[in-house]
Amino acid sequence: MTVTNPMPAPPLTGTAVALHDVRKTYRNGPATTAALRGLTLTLRPGSITAVVGQSGSGKSTLLHCAAGLDRPTSGTVVVGGHDISTLGDDALTRFRRDHVGFVFQAYNLVGHLSVRDNIDLPLVLAGRGADPDWVAHLVHRMDLGALLDRRPGQLSGGQAQRVAIARALVTRPTVVFADEPTGALDSATGTAVLTLLRDTARDLGQTLVVVTHDSRVAAVADRVLVLSDGLLVDTLDTPTADEVTARVLAVGR
Repeated sequence: MTVTNPMPAPPLTGTAVALHDVRKTYRNGPATTAALRGLTLTLRPGSITAVVGQSGSGKSTLLHCAAGLDRPTSGTVVVGGHDISTLGDDALTRFRRDHVGFVFQAYNLVGHLSVRDNIDLPLVLAGRGADPDWVAHLVHRMDLGALLDRRPGQLSGGQAQRVAIARALVTRPTVVFADEPTGALDSATGTAVLTLLRDTARDLGQTLVVVTHDSRVAAVADRVLVLSDGLLVDTLDTPTADEVTARVLAVGR
């Protein structure tokens, strides 16, 4: 049986994510470490963006600030027209549940819940009922129909990551953020999962932002942002994996 998308892709207009002069510093005893040093960028709706850079360049900090999982020290973060940098803790939590999907490298599935319940968990936490047609579409798209009653401990890495992707999409978020989504997978499984995430985002008109250290992963994006020492130092449009590798190595010298 073919399950068609029950929700048409939204019009791809306006701005999906915008950061303006975002700075993030951390205290390390008497010293202060700057993870982001005045980052400004704009991502359009429906775009697929990869963020790359050497270790310590600020990739994950950028992702966490943009997704509302961490607060910038200064600057503004706008997601889907909402300035989330001004929200209080409770409002920010509600905003994330309704507008942001996040795919973690370690999956972060709840071990005692079934696959079905893990997918529904963001809706349960938000006090919202599931749309059966939408859930059925995600289950079909992620090829999870035979796994719904299993627990996470009974899944392979690729299966667990597909569950995590379905969970991230179940609320129909404005933006999907993925932090090293293939980092815990072997090469073949990682490629399959990434292709699925990319194709699903395109099918649904989703905006996708992926942090990765893997140039092959970055090469599937429309645009690659290159970070170094907390700054955006370059952008590459539809690059090859070799071009991404060369640029990251060059800025790290």
